[in-house]
Amino acid sequence: MKRFIEGADRDQATLFPECLEDWIDEDNPVRVVDAYVEGLDLGDLGFAGVDPKSTGRPAYHPAVLLKLYIYGYLNAVQSSRRLEREAGRNVEAMWLLGRLVPDHKTIAEFRRNNGPAIAKVCAQFVELCRRIGLLTEASVAIDGSKFKAVNNRDRNFTANKMKRRLAQIEESIARYLHQLESADRQERSKARAMRINRLNEKLDKLHEEMKRLHALDKQRLEQPDQQISLTDPDARSMATSGRGSGVVGYNVQAAVDTKHHLIVTHEVTQSGSDRSQLAPMSKKTKQVLGVDKLDVVADRGYFSSEEILECANADITVTLPKPQTSNNKIKGLFVKADFRYVPDHDLYVCPAHQVLLFAGHKRETDGLNYRRYATRECTNCKLRKQCTTAKQRIVTRWEHEHVLEDVQRRLDENPQAMRTRRETVEHPFGTIKARMGATHFLMKRLDNVKTEMSLAVLAYNLTRVRNIIGIGPLIAAVRAFLAAVLAILAGRMPSGASHASQTHYNAELRSNRTSNRPTICPA
Repeated sequence: MKRFIEGADRDQATLFPECLEDWIDEDNPVRVVDAYVEGLDLGDLGFAGVDPKSTGRPAYHPAVLLKLYIYGYLNAVQSSRRLEREAGRNVEAMWLLGRLVPDHKTIAEFRRNNGPAIAKVCAQFVELCRRIGLLTEASVAIDGSKFKAVNNRDRNFTANKMKRRLAQIEESIARYLHQLESADRQERSKARAMRINRLNEKLDKLHEEMKRLHALDKQRLEQPDQQISLTDPDARSMATSGRGSGVVGYNVQAAVDTKHHLIVTHEVTQSGSDRSQLAPMSKKTKQVLGVDKLDVVADRGYFSSEEILECANADITVTLPKPQTSNNKIKGLFVKADFRYVPDHDLYVCPAHQVLLFAGHKRETDGLNYRRYATRECTNCKLRKQCTTAKQRIVTRWEHEHVLEDVQRRLDENPQAMRTRRETVEHPFGTIKARMGATHFLMKRLDNVKTEMSLAVLAYNLTRVRNIIGIGPLIAAVRAFLAAVLAILAGRMPSGASHASQTHYNAELRSNRTSNRPTICPA
């Protein structure tokens, strides 16, 4: 082992620090976790067990278990059994918990029983970010990502999956019956008898499996979306970007700040499509930020005329591309974009320079009202074969088409919007999935999955703020903000931050800020 760095002898006496405090330096992120949880009013947030019972065995304070979970999600340790091990061997966890080592069942029950309260803890940290000036721009990017559930794909049944599975069983039954007929024609022997018994056993199992599948199919038909999952009943089969690929899980929606890439708000849904999520996510984001107007950028999966109109009515400016799904484009014919609308005269001009006038109203099956435009010159038009296969080309216009035209105009004026969206919202999802080990949720049912995602979002946001302003300023901001919140709850100050609290925050921020870190202005 010459010419290598050598370690110390295991039998050599070692002088360790006398207390845990000496192991944790001032810039250790675990101090942020401790300061944040210690400043929370857990009873007001809805945590169970804040007021201990006068009899029985003493319980762990909710703050202890909350600290452990936040620390775990910060360090890619989500399992309750792994958290139990970390509490007994990890110096940072020992310092954070005061050398307490809760049982894994106690740890798991805390997460399962305090879902709404944990969501409020996540939301309160977002409010902290807003108060210290990290969410000053009313601009977000919205996107969704599929997260795997505990449920395996083979234990999820849709109409097509059930049909394919029943067909496979019927094919197997037919094959075994043919083999049984062949065996019956053979001479009697011990091997023949054993083969017949084996085939009959396989047939019995297949018939039992068919009965089970028929019973499951009846349960599936009773579901609103006509699909059923056996391990996690709330998980749903969802298509992914890859051709023929999919995942049984949940669709996680996130609105991410375009400046600092903080997750402003999130939601876990059972819908595999993003089409109905634009307005709810935008309105929720606007409420969290407390702004009058909001700019939102999303991808084409969110394009919905009704959703865009609802956002426009709520003073939310949306920028997103329109899906290219026209049948005429596939056939090589002129599309609606090739027809120029003249708003002053309420008419369209076709590629052959003919005028299409208003020809009546039309109400589609989706409930939207459209105006129809047509011309009588289609019969003798030289471009008719490039325009339509019918006798006459009819162009429809939605009664709120100007809203969609504004969306397209904003996209044309800002071609970098889609790149901004990708750079903003896809990074948080990648980070969260990497911390999860690129696996799946650990818990079953929608409410429990929401709790897991709240912890993951809190850990991500905490990491982002730590990297932006540093450990010292973050601890100062946490203490000042939570002190103001507790004072509000106690009725000692109005809902807006008092001058005294603001002065206290500024003083702590100045004392803890280092020279190489940016200045963060309080809200």
